[in-house]
Amino acid sequence: MSQNNVLKGVFLVAIGATTYGMLATFVKMAYTEGYTTAEVTTSQFILGIIGILIINAFQKIKHKDKVVKATKKNIFSLMLAGTSLGMTSLFYYLAVKYIPVSIGIVLLMQTVWMGVLLEMILEKKLPSKQKVIAVLIVLFGTVLATNIIHNDVELDWRGLAWGVLAAASFTTTMFTANSVATEISSAQRSLYMLLGGSIIVFSFAIATQVTPFNFEIFMKWGIILALFGTIIPPMLMTAGFPLTGIGLGSIVSALELPVSVMMAYVLLDEKVILSQWIGIVLIILAIIIMNVNFKRKN
Repeated sequence: MSQNNVLKGVFLVAIGATTYGMLATFVKMAYTEGYTTAEVTTSQFILGIIGILIINAFQKIKHKDKVVKATKKNIFSLMLAGTSLGMTSLFYYLAVKYIPVSIGIVLLMQTVWMGVLLEMILEKKLPSKQKVIAVLIVLFGTVLATNIIHNDVELDWRGLAWGVLAAASFTTTMFTANSVATEISSAQRSLYMLLGGSIIVFSFAIATQVTPFNFEIFMKWGIILALFGTIIPPMLMTAGFPLTGIGLGSIVSALELPVSVMMAYVLLDEKVILSQWIGIVLIILAIIIMNVNFKRKN
């Protein structure tokens, strides 16, 4: 693989991660204007699906017969995998409703140790010392980053619970997204996963939306949420990861964490103290440790 391709992959993954890191701040801003979680997620997924449909149409026109069509089995598998994508959005947005964005993104990053645990269960073998060390660093970094020890204001347990559930569903999404129907285009995969996620999101909206649906969300925040949540990040990251490899791609995607905290600090005026920044750096360090090969090549 050429150096230019790797650099291109790093650029794509970095932009995708940075874009997704901004998302929770926009969700929080929509909440301050009175929009509900159901309105936020519904507008994001509907406009996201429309956007991905347009991208698929352009690809079909451009490449014509070269586009590999998804089989019924592909579609079913991707829609099933997409349900975890829908749950991740719901759980994450519910989390930041009750806790600061800077805490919510730290909880989402618990996918590092959850991924190790899931891998251990699926492969039925103990993780390496390198991964164990990374997990311990993540847990210690989380204690600092969430400011649990020195926090004068008690964090809402509902936000913490939703944050952990978001991390669990995001872990599932990452495993399925990298293994299901990889032979078809990223635009098709994104479309069917979004359709699967929309089943969860729309069911939630129907069950929880007690007031009349405010359709102004589509023009006010829906386009931004769709672009930053369901169109740009998955398209860029699925295009970038094959060029960087999982290891380097995972390290670059960790940009999502500091970007999210910085956005919350600048736009939401969330207080982030030095010990929290140290915790964030430790979590990023753990991701690097997990994905770097320290063994010397012969």
